[in-house]
Amino acid sequence: MAGAAGGWVRVGALSGAAAVAAAAYGAHGFRRSDRDEYQKELYETANRYHVLHSLALLALPRCRHPALAGTLLCGGLGLFCGPFYYQAVTGDPGLSRAAPVGGSLLILGWLAMAL
Repeated sequence: MAGAAGGWVRVGALSGAAAVAAAAYGAHGFRRSDRDEYQKELYETANRYHVLHSLALLALPRCRHPALAGTLLCGGLGLFCGPFYYQAVTGDPGLSRAAPVGGSLLILGWLAMAL
């Protein structure tokens, strides 16, 4: 797994580590706070997508266009999970308009893996 494609494995591994850390916070710190149920649901959704797409990043060296798929998936993670994490933690929905763009990038990332 040499070269640029192998670098995506590192990105996926780092993203996975961040997702597990976020899950630990969600299970031990976030849940004990005074967040409402909607905020907790947003956090869980962000974390679920974060974990699943971190695993997808690990598979990028096996696809034909890893740079394209990886860029789309990473952009999607940031623009989909990021606003959900942010709103769940702060209660501020100010970034939520980015989530549909992020979701679209995640879909395009999966499609790019199929090319």
